[in-house]
Amino acid sequence: MAGASTPAIKALTAARVAHRVHAYGHDPRADSYGTEAVDALAGELGIAAGQVFKTLVISLNTGGLAVAVVPVPRSLALKAAAAALGAAKAVMADPAAAQRATGYVLGGISPLGQRKRLPTVIDDSALGWDRVLCSAGRRGLEIELAPADLVRLTAASTAAIAA
Repeated sequence: MAGASTPAIKALTAARVAHRVHAYGHDPRADSYGTEAVDALAGELGIAAGQVFKTLVISLNTGGLAVAVVPVPRSLALKAAAAALGAAKAVMADPAAAQRATGYVLGGISPLGQRKRLPTVIDDSALGWDRVLCSAGRRGLEIELAPADLVRLTAASTAAIAA
């Protein structure tokens, strides 16, 4: 999409990673940012709902925040995410802390181009697709890229973290 630029898009461009940016009309009354993205883009792009991923910020019992990336239709298994990140427990991060650490607003948090790079785990189902979508760093904006590029650029581990 011409003219759209966020830290996530800039990170992909700087790394020379093939990607496409998709915009859709964000409704501030939407109950779920992820479901809104799936509803807006899945049919148009001919993709499955499981190819659209949401970025969740969690707080680990070892201290500090981390990022978990899971398919929109599924939930995050907090215990599995914690284990994948070397912790015993995790809880959803305070929204204000998540926004401060990433530099993005809720509903627009991207795993890429964050203000502070956080430890990241991506659900291993991503590796079964040739392309996945995740937030481009703004509500109503998604990035389409190869899952291997997402893993590499976020220095993520992959694990079964979706419930």
